[in-house]
Formats: sequence, structure tokens, C-alpha cells
Amino acid sequence: MLKDSLVHLPQTIIEFSRFARARGLSVGVTDTLVAAEAAEAVGIADRDVFKFALRSAFCSSKEDWDLFDPLFESFWVVSRPLSDSPFPNSRRSESSKSKTSHHLPAQISMPFGSAGGERQASEEGGRAVSGASALAQLKKTDFAAVPHHDQAALEQIAMRLLRQMSLRLSRRLQPARPSGQVDLRRTIRRNISGGGDPLYLLYRWKKLRPSRLVVLLDISGSMNLYSLFLARFAYALQKHFRHVHTFAFSTGLVEITGALKARDLSSAFQALSQQAPGWSGGTMIGESLAEFNRLHGRRLLTRDTLLTILSDGWDTGEPEVLVRQLKSIRLRVKKLIWLNPLLGLADYQPVTQAMNAALPYIDVFAPAHNLESLLALERHLSRGGAPRRQRAM
Repeated sequence: MLKDSLVHLPQTIIEFSRFARARGLSVGVTDTLVAAEAAEAVGIADRDVFKFALRSAFCSSKEDWDLFDPLFESFWVVSRPLSDSPFPNSRRSESSKSKTSHHLPAQISMPFGSAGGERQASEEGGRAVSGASALAQLKKTDFAAVPHHDQAALEQIAMRLLRQMSLRLSRRLQPARPSGQVDLRRTIRRNISGGGDPLYLLYRWKKLRPSRLVVLLDISGSMNLYSLFLARFAYALQKHFRHVHTFAFSTGLVEITGALKARDLSSAFQALSQQAPGWSGGTMIGESLAEFNRLHGRRLLTRDTLLTILSDGWDTGEPEVLVRQLKSIRLRVKKLIWLNPLLGLADYQPVTQAMNAALPYIDVFAPAHNLESLLALERHLSRGGAPRRQRAM
């Protein structure tokens, strides 16, 4: 059996790399090749040595390191039949199951399909779910419906995917180099040494600034089921997006940009708890936007600004105040996006006075109830010239 395991080991490592990549680990082709070479060098006689070899190939950060162990246990030990395991002494004990399920929910602790056919996954309610479909299911799970014991796994995968999205978004929102006009004076000076023939053309153009992202996060009581997940979303953007400013609001407004620059998420939340005293309080969206316009509008609202509001739209203030402030913001920014968790409900309609009054001034009105909807922000921000009142379901 050991000999057979060695023969099929490269293919199994490829399966593992697909499995890990589908669950948020940044694994490329080069990483997989390095892992296969490392596994061939150390062999599989010692499971710990084999694990360390793969981890050295797949992990380049602490986040990778933290995510790797439960993925390794899930793929190589828990979810593989004993005859398929490359480790002759491996036994799927109750303790190993318990350890893995603590890090990953049941639907995520399933093997990824191989090239020769989809590997059979563990059954939940008599239905087998593949690793790929499990990840898709997790992305679609409403934050308000996530069981407490699954939240840690969702956070790990969400932070990984949001980090990747933020890095891509940061690159895409850099200003493109315009063609400009030929600068005759500099062109002539540059070509004097070549006899005056214009071999090199030099251009002039206005210096463009990169897009700035401003996030306004509703932390009122009506947002309790979603605000913590949306705060993690804001943290991922703040961590990996160069030009982002984040504010929290309920009955008042407070800038939390500095708090979200903390080294890790737990430190960021600790800073938030001290800095945002209105958490789970009432909601006065219009007044909070008025405070933002008064204190920060001149500095942050420009034609390069992409402003995103994360709120359910339940406002205890006067709708006229909200309309006045949104109108002022919309005239000064590149795009105004409103992400509403309630929009993920099948029968939701923006019937509240505040939300209904706000719609004419919103470029993109989209849900923010699950991981899939948050990842869609990349598409909303990257798309230029979005029509008014675009509703993204």
C-alpha cells in the first residue's frame, strides 16, 4: 500500500492544491510543483515531516499557516478512506474529527473532485456535496443564518477571499496612463543629440490621482445581525486598499480608519469597541451624513471618490435630511453605492421612507447579506459609468 501511495502521490498533491485553493489558500502551479518535489524528497513515512514539507511550499504568510493545518487534516486524514490514505498508521479517530470540525464546518471539510471523477463527499441529511459546491453554498449563506460553531470557519475563508479581492481592486483602480499631447519643446530638446529628427516623442498630460474609497458602516441596533461581518469586510478593504477611509455611524459619526489599520482583526475589534460608542444604538443616517459632509466632505469627496454605504436604510430621522445629504454627495463623487443586507431577502422592497427617498441618488443598490454579495463589490467599483439606480440582485 505504501508503494501504491508513492506512485499516486503527485496526482494526490494536485488534488490537494485544488482543494486548498477552493477554500481560500493562495496556491499556484509553481507552489504545487514545489510541493510535489518536496514530498518526493521527504517521503511519507513520517506524516509530520510530510506535512511540514507541504506547508513550506504552500504557506507564505501567517494567514496561510493558520489556514493550512485544518485543510491538511481534512483532506489527508478525515475525509479520505483508510485505503486511500498515504499514511499507513493514520486512523480517523474521534479526536481528529473533533479537531478538524472545530476549524471548518462540515460542508467545508470535504475533498475536492479529482480529474478522474468527483470524489464522494460526506453526507449531510443523506445528500453528498462536493467541495466546490460546498464553497459555493458557503458564499451564499446569509450572515444572519450562520450557526455560531461555523462562524470561525466562515471568517477564515471570508478574510482570505476579501483579501484577494482587495488586492485586485487596488490594482484596478489605479489611474490609467493617458495618451496625452506631444510636448514639442521637450521632444525637440530630447532629439537634438540625434540631429534633430524626432526619434523620441515626449508627451504631457494631467497627473491623475488613484481612486479613493470611502466606506460608511451602519452599526445601529437594526444591523446587529450583519454589522460584525461587515466590519470584517471593511477591515479587509482597509488592510489591503491603499486609499480607503472608513467611518461608523448610528446616531453620530466616527472615523475608524485608524482602528482598522491594526495588525490583526482582534486588535482592530478591540480598538473599535473603544472608538465607536454608538454600537447597537439608534439610527440617524441623514444626520450622520450631514456630519460627514461638514467635517470630511471637502477632504474626501472628489471626482475620484467611490463612496459606499453599508446600511439597511432604517432611519429614525427626517427623510428630507437624508435626501439633501445624498444629493450633495452624489454631485461630488465618482460613484455612490449602497449595500443593503435586507436586499438579499426574496420579498424585500425598499418601502421605508428613508430608503425609498434615497434611491434616485444611488448609482448601485445591491445586497450585502452574504460573502458572495460582498465580493461583488469588486465588480460594482470596477465598472465605469454605471447608470443611476442600478439594482444588482
